[in-house]
Amino acid sequence: MADGKNVKIIVAAHKAFRMPDDDMYLPVHVGAEGKTDADGQPLDIGFVKDNMGDNISLKNPGYCELTGLYWAWKNLDADYIGLAHYRRHFSLHKTREPFDGVLKYSELEPILQTKKVIVPKKRRYYIESLYNHYKHTHFISQLNETRSIIAEKYPDYIPSFDKVVKQSWGHMFNMMIMDRQLVDEYCTWLFDVLFELEKRVNEGKVEMPELSAFQARFYGRVSEIIFNVWLDHCLRTGRLSMDDICEIPCRFMEKENWIKKGWGFLMAKFFGKRYEVKETPKKS
Repeated sequence: MADGKNVKIIVAAHKAFRMPDDDMYLPVHVGAEGKTDADGQPLDIGFVKDNMGDNISLKNPGYCELTGLYWAWKNLDADYIGLAHYRRHFSLHKTREPFDGVLKYSELEPILQTKKVIVPKKRRYYIESLYNHYKHTHFISQLNETRSIIAEKYPDYIPSFDKVVKQSWGHMFNMMIMDRQLVDEYCTWLFDVLFELEKRVNEGKVEMPELSAFQARFYGRVSEIIFNVWLDHCLRTGRLSMDDICEIPCRFMEKENWIKKGWGFLMAKFFGKRYEVKETPKKS
């Protein structure tokens, strides 16, 4: 299936960072629209920009890496399209140097001979469901309104939605690799749902307080959950089978502060303190 096919995995980044040296990776500067350097010129970090061609680059503060996915969907000519992050990659091997273990085309090609969808290994929350985790860490009105939109536009997806949000695990990070047809099907569905959610938020139909820059990224977070909804619907309707899907572990390219992460999780769950991070001012 993959023999001789063109695979492009975009690597979403908002700053210059080391990239895999395999030709299947395409670094993409997400949120490039309107960014300037110290001289007032368009910011150039050496990557393809997501504000070329058909794009939603300006939506990056809320949509995060999805502006890169949208750009790839609309502008890339490839047989397989994937999404990774500059600090998080698919990896089949644990190596001392993180970049030495990043998935290579030579490793992916035989997998694509029999698999149609590559997803990150399940992220497990153990003591709470995806719904409760979102409720404790963000604003549940966002997810509730998403369900309402899916019920109106795609009612046959509701059994999958209700199943997924009760799970204590999911394929997260908006990372995946899929053949072009599946990417088209997924993105058509995903962005139809998210654009309607954005419309309702802008019209004041979704109740939530003023959001910090960190909390404003909720379109990207909602999509992490509903990717699992789309995937479950494909399985439930026979569009895909479990044999079509392959899980590959993800590896963070930098050290993660698990104590800080664990403390933030406990504060959110038991004391109602939602996730926040200290924002670093960005050049504009």
